[in-house]
Amino acid sequence: MIGVNDNKNRGTGFGLYTAEQRKRRDDTVWTLVQGILAPLQFLVFAISTAFVVNFLANGTGLWIATVSVIAKTMILYTIMVTGAIWEKVVFDRYLFAPAFFWEDVVSMLVIALHTAYLAAWLFGFGTPVEQMWIALAAYTAYVVNAAQFLLKFQQAKRPARPEADYAGAALATGGDS
Repeated sequence: MIGVNDNKNRGTGFGLYTAEQRKRRDDTVWTLVQGILAPLQFLVFAISTAFVVNFLANGTGLWIATVSVIAKTMILYTIMVTGAIWEKVVFDRYLFAPAFFWEDVVSMLVIALHTAYLAAWLFGFGTPVEQMWIALAAYTAYVVNAAQFLLKFQQAKRPARPEADYAGAALATGGDS
């Protein structure tokens, strides 16, 4: 909120970042951290999904399925915290920067579902089967969120929009300058 003009990151066809934001993105270590954690999280997700589905299909492997969901959740929490720091460095706000607003909204759902699984497991709510269905719901939301971020990654490859051209683009698209 502070120091960020909400109109700077709306899709105007000039790329995801302003030139200044792109420089901050490229200069911060948090970009590398996200680049390492995202594929790691996907790998843990893929392995965990196999364990969860095996448990649901065969009734075996509850312990490893549980451990894998907890590991996936811990990586999710880590990527969320470091991602918020990255967003603060690049966009000057911890969450819900206009360029990543909907990704952050879906991330909140993903976190809520993973946390619901942890709460069910920790406090013994539901059967193990019901708990694993919560995990699968969390994983489904994660897949949607991962797709959002992959699309943003593609959009980020577009060149930075020149600040001088932004005002003209905003006027041409009916936006505020």
